[in-house]
This record gives sequence, structure tokens and C-alpha cells, in this order.
Amino acid sequence: MKINHIGIAVKSLKEAVPIFEKIFKVKATEEEFVESQKVKVRKLHLENIEIELLEGTAEDSPITKFIEKRGEGIHHCSFEVDDIAGKLDELKEDGIKLINDKPQVGSDNMLIAFLHPKSTAGVLMELSQRQ
Repeated sequence: MKINHIGIAVKSLKEAVPIFEKIFKVKATEEEFVESQKVKVRKLHLENIEIELLEGTAEDSPITKFIEKRGEGIHHCSFEVDDIAGKLDELKEDGIKLINDKPQVGSDNMLIAFLHPKSTAGVLMELSQRQ
């Protein structure tokens, strides 16, 4: 398992992207829409991690709801695994609460699933697997 990216919830990609590009001196990827999560995504590829900027596109988007409750900021940490379905089964068996029992397709066509923060010391964790 390795860290894949940090997801940051923002109100506006248009406003946030230039700030992060200045900080890290890299250009963000083109905008991607992830329909299943109701978000627009732009990523900054750094040497050892990606920063994923997320803007909700609907009132019921998890990102929109997050910003309403907590404001902009770190939304989740993503950890890449080789067998996401097997890891989810293992974690469930070990008593870890899951938000997603089955992987979904996320940004960059990766399989993703979230662990419930009640089981992870308040941190929203995402598992991801390249297809």
C-alpha cells in the first residue's frame, strides 16, 4: 500500500487552481468530471504525491456537503492498493466500517472506495486501484 493523493475540497477550481499552481510550480491537469461523485477534479502531479482539487457540482455532492459543514480543506487521503476488493473484504472482516462495500469508478478511471471516518480516527480514507 502506498499513498496516492490528498483530496482537497474547494468552492471553485477556477479560483483555487492558480493558487496551487503558484505554490507547487506545476500545471494542473485538465478538468475531469466524475459523475458518480458529482465533482469536477483537477490534479497537480508532484514528485511523490498528487494533490487532487475537488469542486462539487450539485447540492448533494459529497464535496458540496463537506464544504457546507467544514469549509474548504483536506477532504481525504487516498491509499493505492493492488486488490481493492480483497482489501475491502479484509477490512470489513477486521471490523472497519466502510462507506463503499464495492469499488466504484473514480477520477482517472481508478477503482475507489471510502472507509468510514468513525473507524479511522476521524480521517476519511480512500482506497484506490489502477485498472
